[in-house]
This record gives sequence, C-alpha cells and structure tokens, in this order.
Amino acid sequence: MHRDEAPWNLRADRETRKPLRIAGKENLLLLAGIMVAAAALERPWRELSMVALAGVSMARTSGHLRHANHFSFHPILEVAAVFAGIFATMVPALDLLHAHGTALGVRDPWHYFWATGLLSSFLDNAPTYLTFLALGQGQHLTPEVVGVPHSILTAISLGAVFMGANTYIGNGPNFMVRSIAESHGVKMPSFGGYMLYSGGILLPVFVIVTLIFLV
Repeated sequence: MHRDEAPWNLRADRETRKPLRIAGKENLLLLAGIMVAAAALERPWRELSMVALAGVSMARTSGHLRHANHFSFHPILEVAAVFAGIFATMVPALDLLHAHGTALGVRDPWHYFWATGLLSSFLDNAPTYLTFLALGQGQHLTPEVVGVPHSILTAISLGAVFMGANTYIGNGPNFMVRSIAESHGVKMPSFGGYMLYSGGILLPVFVIVTLIFLV
C-alpha cells in the first residue's frame, strides 16, 4: 500500500522522516534510583533521596516534554488532600479498635480476612494491616510469626491488600489513576459506580478465596 502512494507523498516521507526515539530517557535512571531508595534506605534518608531525585527530574526535563505529556501536579495533590483527611479522621476509629477490638469476636482467619478487608476498602492497607496485627497479638494466640499464627497473618495480609481494590480510596494509586484519566478527558465511574463494578467482580472472588483457603 505504501508503494502505491503518489510519488510526491513518497518523497515527503523520505524528506520528513524522523527516527523513533525516547525523549527524557534519563528519567528512567532517576525512577530506578527512587525504587532503590524506597527499598534499601531507612528514613529520613529514603524520603530525602526520593525528593532529591524528583527535583533532579524536574530540573533536567524540559517543560516542552511535560506539556506534550499533559503533565500536571493536580492528581497527586488531590490524592494527598483526600488521604490526609482520611488518616486524620480515622485515628479515633483505629484507637477504638485497638482498645475494644477483642469485643468484636474476631478470632478465626476468615474473620480477620473480612474485618481487615472491609476497613482496608476505605483506608490504606498499611495502617489497616498494623491495626489488625496488633489486635491478633493482643489475643495471645499461638505466636508462630510476629506474635500470631501463620494462618492469622496470612488472612490479615490478604484482606489488607486484596480489598484495597474495592473503592477508589482503598489504595492511593486507585484514586490517582482515576484523577489522571479524568484530567485527560476519560470519563470515569462515580465513587458508587466504581463500587458496583468492583463489588460485582471482586466480592464473589473473595468468597471463593475464603472457602478455599481460610475456613
């Protein structure tokens, strides 16, 4: 089909051809540096290194590239504001759970899976994981690993990670991807609409996981 095009079109192809290349590829090295810092360094050096590498990226990358990629700080600022509010307002709830968690009757692995998961659906998985791990440690169960049985730790870990996908705010990246998509003109489901999608697909999967692995 290309050979059959008009001669002037073929000549224009030869004269205006531009080789395929990656612009701003040094940012791949900086991104690798951020991943190494996150995995290998302790605070505060981890956070300082990540901020420094991000600053180098901002300084070295041309504004033209950021404009061409529709780069914006709006998604990350929106996520930061939402999660700051979530963490601030969840502190009393977490304190109550620490103080009176044993009264909830959460003892078996499947109890921990669903209790951890329901809270992780609306709060980031790390504080949820720590909260229910502390609850398990306070019940003086068989201390196989970090003060709890293997089965309990497995259930807490699965619930904290898996059910973060239930809502936009269950994990920070969920909300950020939504915000990035909307900033590019992609229509996204509402908060409740997303839960209808996720619940219809994920809740049956979680029931199967419970029956196979946790009961």
